[in-house]
Amino acid sequence: MRRTRARAVTAAELAGRTDPAMLRRRSRRGLVGMACATVAAIGMTAAAARAQDPGLRRDELAIESASGTHRFIVELPRTPDQMARGLMHRRQLAADAGMLFLYPADRVITMWMKNTLIPLDMLFIAGDGRIVNIVERTVPLSLQVIESAGPARGVLEVNGGTARRLGIEPGDRVRYPAFAPDG
Repeated sequence: MRRTRARAVTAAELAGRTDPAMLRRRSRRGLVGMACATVAAIGMTAAAARAQDPGLRRDELAIESASGTHRFIVELPRTPDQMARGLMHRRQLAADAGMLFLYPADRVITMWMKNTLIPLDMLFIAGDGRIVNIVERTVPLSLQVIESAGPARGVLEVNGGTARRLGIEPGDRVRYPAFAPDG
């Protein structure tokens, strides 16, 4: 083990640390650093704002399960571009938030996790509002195809682990106007 000795600071070195010109240079460097940090913070805030697409309509839906009624605020992509983008590039999702993809008729629905940064639970929902199947904790950035176990009218994407945490299971009912109890 190597030992080092503390050396004495000379009066000349000490005087140099309080030199007004040096203090101004350090102050400028500090201001530049603060300005860079501010610009970076604004950029991250802008990116987060873009991630929550203001063009998406938001609405509330409920899931009725044996463990109770669970309410979510969902974003509704309507255009093909919005549906293709989905929750891509999002770094977080509120615990009571989700995205609801709706299709005009029941069919086998396929999804993937390309450019999706957070694990999701995907709840595949039939036209009558019954949950057909749930794929839990999907793998971020995966290109693996994820599909409904049968014909479905929609897919609700929520944070990974939400279905298990709330006791939501296949057969539970999603209450939302797009899903009519009679199919």
